[in-house]
Amino acid sequence: MFLHDLGIVCALGEGKLEVLTAWLAGRCPQSVPASWLVSDIPALSVNADLPHIPPSLKRYDCRNNRLLLSALLQIEPAVRQSMERYGAERVGLIIGTSTSGIAEGEHAVGVLRATGQMPSSYHYKQQELGGAAEFLACYLGIQGPAFTVSTTCSSSANALSSARRLLRMGICDVVLVGGGDALCSTTLDGFSALGAVTKTRCNPFSKNRDGTVIGEGAALFLMSQEPSPVALLGVGASSDAYHISSPRPDGTCAVAAMQTALKDAGLAPGQVNYINLHGTATWQNDDMESRAVGQLFGNGTPCGSSKPATGHCLGAAGAIEAGLCWLILSGLNREHFLPPHLWDGEADPEMAQLGFVTLENLRAKPLQYCLSNSFAFGGNNVSLLIGHS
Repeated sequence: MFLHDLGIVCALGEGKLEVLTAWLAGRCPQSVPASWLVSDIPALSVNADLPHIPPSLKRYDCRNNRLLLSALLQIEPAVRQSMERYGAERVGLIIGTSTSGIAEGEHAVGVLRATGQMPSSYHYKQQELGGAAEFLACYLGIQGPAFTVSTTCSSSANALSSARRLLRMGICDVVLVGGGDALCSTTLDGFSALGAVTKTRCNPFSKNRDGTVIGEGAALFLMSQEPSPVALLGVGASSDAYHISSPRPDGTCAVAAMQTALKDAGLAPGQVNYINLHGTATWQNDDMESRAVGQLFGNGTPCGSSKPATGHCLGAAGAIEAGLCWLILSGLNREHFLPPHLWDGEADPEMAQLGFVTLENLRAKPLQYCLSNSFAFGGNNVSLLIGHS
């Protein structure tokens, strides 16, 4: 299925060109505690001025939905044109999220404890998981299927897979699909309790890695069967069923997801030009992913993790990282550069050695295919193969 346009906002910036330029330049934003949260755990927040929710939709007013609206506004004309062409009932909407507007709920509970009553500005729709898709459907007037997918860190990767399914089944002619997640104290403190948050820097695949950094953002694609330069060519999904938060150590289910994506796209491993690794910089995940990628691709395929640049955007990560792959495949990347893998360069001798992109090998031949991995809690694995059709 063809990916016609992209709206994106994250710690790297707002909009296609700003995000691509910062990523290719190796920008690594500084993580600091978010001023609007109770948690003092450093994170990568979006610094762009976010749009306001229309007064008629105030019940959905939360940072998560403002992030989604920021991404939508970048491609809204194309979405409106599709609605006019096909009819609002033939347009679908699928959003992946894991936090929705929990931060607004946290604030409301704080006010309740202090005053004995909830603030008048609070509405449960702000933090309801389904509220993300409901908000955008109401804003646009979409009348086709509209729903939210929540499978933690693979949420929006699964949303892209679901959108392709709606198109293949003929239920929709076009689907607005992606994900958004905003920072909240619940997630930050939860990851900290698991020992998964770095005390220094996000350092994926290093022997010195000590955890991830949480980020926020949103990315939205317009997907249809109408030809476009870049397409979602393959999807692979698997489930470890191993542990509620730890991946299966041998990486066999991650291999299965990547193999399925390759088979779905009709490609061999050697045809992939770049792999956007899940690369959280947590001890167990990086070890597992290095084994899986090394087994299937060896160390000859350029690869790297974008999480030092964007943070781990949780339910939005799948869409944002698919968006980053879309960007380097697009005409905006005229010089065919690859993004550098940002780490200290000290490889873990206990892990499979991969073909990380360095500042010395950023230039590539014209890019054809990218693989993007999202490996979530509970072993929910999704690999997306994006490329030129």
